[in-house]
Amino acid sequence: MKLRIIYYLLLVGILFSACEKADKYNPSPRDNFEALWQILDENYCFFEFKDIDWDEVHDRYSVQINETMSQYDLFEVLGKMLAELKDGHTNLFSSFDVARYWAWYEDYPANFNAEIQKNYLGTDYKIAGGLKYKRLSNDQVGYVYYGNFSSGVGESNLDNMFIHFKDCRGLILDVRNNGGGAMSNSDRITQRFLEEKILTGYVTYKTGNGHTDFSSPYPLYLSPSDRLRWTKPVIVLTNRQCYSATNNLVSIMRLLPHVTVMGDCTGGGSGFPFSSELPIGWGIRFSACPILDADKKHTEFGIEPDEKVSMTEEDMKKGKDTIIEAAIGHILSTAD
Repeated sequence: MKLRIIYYLLLVGILFSACEKADKYNPSPRDNFEALWQILDENYCFFEFKDIDWDEVHDRYSVQINETMSQYDLFEVLGKMLAELKDGHTNLFSSFDVARYWAWYEDYPANFNAEIQKNYLGTDYKIAGGLKYKRLSNDQVGYVYYGNFSSGVGESNLDNMFIHFKDCRGLILDVRNNGGGAMSNSDRITQRFLEEKILTGYVTYKTGNGHTDFSSPYPLYLSPSDRLRWTKPVIVLTNRQCYSATNNLVSIMRLLPHVTVMGDCTGGGSGFPFSSELPIGWGIRFSACPILDADKKHTEFGIEPDEKVSMTEEDMKKGKDTIIEAAIGHILSTAD
């Protein structure tokens, strides 16, 4: 965690010059277009990986800018330009709208149905912070759903959950439709499944304004929690709406020998997002610091599961979740 804080501070220093550009209000469409393009040009971290010709993007959108256009039309053009990055961490914020890119999950099967999930959780599930949990299959399988990493999870929450599951043969950790949030919650949960300190990935940061000006990858490690830990089989359930901090959790959990990732490819989102401001006062958030996995590979476009399972129409008509059923079957057939 300390390493992440250090790199936040390093990158904040690099981005300070970008923030300085917005110290005076300026509503000019042309000036704001150029300011946005330059902030991304100097600080966005995936141009090379995504093979984006940012100069070409500039020329294509520049002709759509004129000084008589309304702020609403300007916002629309700038939002479309940002969508060229194909990055769910990139947003433009105004007082009247937020530009966002959601195609990283919109064109894929949902592989999650909240109404069908109720057939498993019922109404008597337990709640601990952001966790919903219950024993399934005659108390043989622990099931926990975590739908948002912005929902707090404390150490006592985790202790009590694991105590509740102590006699279970395995655990299902369902993070489908979790779009991310606080990385600290990801670390806190993941530490409960470690038996030893492990290398979880690498971080790099901008060292200059060029698209390839990055530091050498710096290793990131995570140590086991000194509280209750789970070493029995674990199935992590994923779909395309697993993003950002959830993508990070999956990247770490798949390294563990007693963990199987099941479901669909995650949505990705492996860059730390940072914020700046345009002269017109609109906020801009973008990926500026890439996190690589333990093999030094990008997971920006998602992580494939160990076992690909999709929800079937036949099962859904019966009120069954194909992915949960596959996870239960896996635990009951392999656990001691």
